[in-house]
Amino acid sequence: MLKSGILNPAILSLLARVRHTNTLVIADRGFPFWPQIETVDLSLVDDVPTVLQVLDALRPNFQIGRVFAAEEFLHHNDAARQQALTSRLAGIPLLFEPHVAFKKRVPGAIGLIRTGDTIQYANLILESA
Repeated sequence: MLKSGILNPAILSLLARVRHTNTLVIADRGFPFWPQIETVDLSLVDDVPTVLQVLDALRPNFQIGRVFAAEEFLHHNDAARQQALTSRLAGIPLLFEPHVAFKKRVPGAIGLIRTGDTIQYANLILESA
């Protein structure tokens, strides 16, 4: 029986299938559904859990090479919220691109983890190292 770390079996399964340069999406509660990608829905209520909480849980178990985010995140969120993201990714390239381009990357992901996050454009695509 697992005693620490990620306990959710569906997320553990996704992580076990990620290989070099594969991607995993962490999305907010309103992110579109793609039938071709496995989705693990963790949303409980507004902001439980958040994208950053899921990122924090994944970090010890996921070797991140780079992260993609929508550039709209920078325009819709204040400096404190932006710092909360960048501080968690210290030393990891964080690439911002238009949300339309960001969404074009999603179908190639191993899976998508949906959160209860209500922050605008909080979605992330993690690429394994």
